[in-house]
This record gives sequence, structure tokens and C-alpha cells, in this order.
Amino acid sequence: MRTEGDSGATIPGMNAATDLPTAELMQTMGLQAKQASAHAAKASTAIKNKALLALARLLRENVEPLQTDNARDLDRARASGLAEPMVDRLKLTPKVLETCAQGCEQLSAMPDIIGEIVGMKQVPSGIRVGQMRVPIGVFGMIFESRPNVTIEAASLAIKSGNACILRGGSEAIESNKALARLVRMALAEAGLPEDAVQLVPTTDRAAVGHLIAMPQFVDVIIPRGGKGLIERISAEAKVPVIKHLDGNCHTYVDDPCDLQLAVKVTDNAKTQKYSPCNATESLLVARGVAADFLPRIGAVFAAKGVEMRGCPESLRLLATVAPAALLKAATEADWSEEYLAPIISVKVVCGVDEAIAHINRYSSHHTEAILTNDHRHAQRFLREVDSASVMVNASTRFADGFEYGLGAEIGISTDKFHARGPVGVEGLTSLKYVVLGEGEVRG
Repeated sequence: MRTEGDSGATIPGMNAATDLPTAELMQTMGLQAKQASAHAAKASTAIKNKALLALARLLRENVEPLQTDNARDLDRARASGLAEPMVDRLKLTPKVLETCAQGCEQLSAMPDIIGEIVGMKQVPSGIRVGQMRVPIGVFGMIFESRPNVTIEAASLAIKSGNACILRGGSEAIESNKALARLVRMALAEAGLPEDAVQLVPTTDRAAVGHLIAMPQFVDVIIPRGGKGLIERISAEAKVPVIKHLDGNCHTYVDDPCDLQLAVKVTDNAKTQKYSPCNATESLLVARGVAADFLPRIGAVFAAKGVEMRGCPESLRLLATVAPAALLKAATEADWSEEYLAPIISVKVVCGVDEAIAHINRYSSHHTEAILTNDHRHAQRFLREVDSASVMVNASTRFADGFEYGLGAEIGISTDKFHARGPVGVEGLTSLKYVVLGEGEVRG
């Protein structure tokens, strides 16, 4: 039997990690997850928190070994010609690992909502009816690139009393395996079943097809990656899916606004990091402030090499500060595009009405922000923009479970059911009705 670290030829349809056919491997993992979920669901708060704190400690103790494994993924990614923004997503820097550790600690400090009963009321028959929050059971997580998702998913599974099966991208296989080993160590240390968190050890793409078609074992699938992956999962899954397809996030600079604040926030929303789904991809500017604002932000973007794809009016104003090489006429497709790169679309709009209409037409319903001094405009934006996160005078980069105080996130859902926005512990639970009586019978 090969170990995870072995390499070599395998029989077609088999995988190097176990020498089991992929279909049999996934069935085995599904059964193990289902069995582990029963134990995880009844684990005490103290035990779950012990596992989270152990995982935080192990992450900090293993920074160098983790980076060694991560370096193999980075080298392979660069050798295969993966674009640098995508390589950036693979990195397990000390800062990334510390954020993961802090997320585990933040989760451990949060109240345990499992078993909480809400809405208890007495009805005319005399019975009392309420709803109890319970774990979903088993979730499957399919993700690309970012290996830190392994820790985010595992920590949320632990806190929510669920089991999970994780299938990361082949580009991060060594990093994911290394992180999963630490998770299993933490689970064992706390007395929880190690199979409560399992990483699919094969890069065989057929594993995904099996994982999304096991309703007898898996209760929900959460894909996290490119639009193509998520569209495929949504079309083929035989279990419910919590998803978002892409992150075309908007920042709208209103009239009136604080121009200094607007430049600072817009710059951060676009350039703090280009690759995340919460980076601003489309900039809308009210005509009343465009002549003052666009040259300021255009100079900032030009200095950082950001390409601006604009409407004719915005391009005229940007041309006063930016070289022609960084200015392009926007096409219809640009208004819907998620660039994940130093590119931004720019459009001058009449005001808040046109901004809201444009966003609701072209947005991916992820995150939108208004920068304004007008309270009425802010309230309209909050009410009328149909997105999972809507912000006033803040960077779209804050649309994140850690930043929202959720401890970690499993992903950001642009669905309207069952979870929306950053999905933390609560998004991995369900409610069941509980009834308390004293011998009542129905007449």
C-alpha cells in the first residue's frame, strides 16, 4: 500500500494515495464522514474548543515545515506557467498561517450555538414550540488554489459539530496534505474522530464527480473557485449546493462625498490585493464629483500599473494623469468581468439611481460599496442593492468571514438560500422544530 508521499505509476482509475479505485475511495470516505458526524454532533463545547486551540498551536509550531511543503506546490505552479496572481493564492506565508491560527482561536472564543433553542412560544393547545440549531451533518468542500481554505473549512466543521470531506486543487496538493495532517492531529488530541475532517488524497478529477453524487453521505456541497468549476458543480450535483459564481464587486463614489476618503477606500478596495473575490472590479463615479475624483484615483492607479477600462467620459478625465497604455475603452463585457488582476472598469453615472441600476444589472451579487456623505443615498443603497454584502464608506475587501467576526468562513455565498454572504458557523447549521409538552393530546 502506498503512502501519501509516494509517487509512481498507478493503474488507470486507481489513485496513488490508497491504491483504491477512486469510486471506492470516495464511498469509503463518505461512510467514514457519516459515522464521524454522529460523534462530532454530540461533542461538548469544551472538546471542540480544545481541538481548535490545538490546531492553532500546531499551525504556529509548524510554520517552517508547512512552508517547505508549500514551496513544492509553488515551484510546480510556476513551472507549469500558472499566472502570478494565481500563484499568489497558493502561498502559505507566516502571515497567512498566523491568520489561520487566529481564526481558530477566534472560533474557540465564540459561543457554541449548537443546541441553542430559539423562538420558544406557547400555543393555544398548551404545547411549547421552538427551533433548535443543529449541525447540517456532512459537507463536501471543493476548492481551488488557496490551501488556507483547508484550515478555514476544518475549523468551522469542528466548531459547528459537522464532518467534512475536502477536495482541494491539484496545484496545492502538498500544502493541503500537510495542513490536513495537522487537523487530524488536533482532532485526535481533543478526543474527536480524525475522520471528522478528511482530505481527498487524489488529484483524480473523477473524485469530484463522486463527491457531489453521494446524497446518502453528503448533506451539502460548497464549491469555492473559478466560475467554470462552480457552474459544473451546480449543474451536476445531486445534493444541495451553497455557491457563488464570481466576484464582480463595485465601488460607487457618490455626490456628495469626502474625496480624500473616497480615494483611500477605492485604492484599498482595488489594489490591496488583486486576486480575492472581494476586490473591487468596477468603479462607478457620480458625474458631480467625477472631474475632481477621477484624476486623483487615476494617478494612484497609474502609479501602480492598474489598467483602466472606461466609458468615454471617464477616459477623458483619466487621460490627464494616466498614460495611454493603461487606458482602454470598456466593452459591454467589461461591466460584468471579474478580473482578479490589476484591471478595473470605470464608468461615470448620473447619480445614485443609475449606480444602483447598473450594479443590479451587472453585479455578481457579491459585495458593493457606496462612498457618500448623503445619509439618504446610503440608506437607499443599502436597501436597494441586491448583493450579499452592501457597505457604506468602507472597502469591499472587508467582505470576509474573519473580518466580520465569524472566526473563519467556508466561502461567500451569493445564493439567497440557505446562507448568504460569508458563511461561518451559523451557515453550517440547520434548525429543527422542538416541542415541549405535559401530556397534551390533539382533539
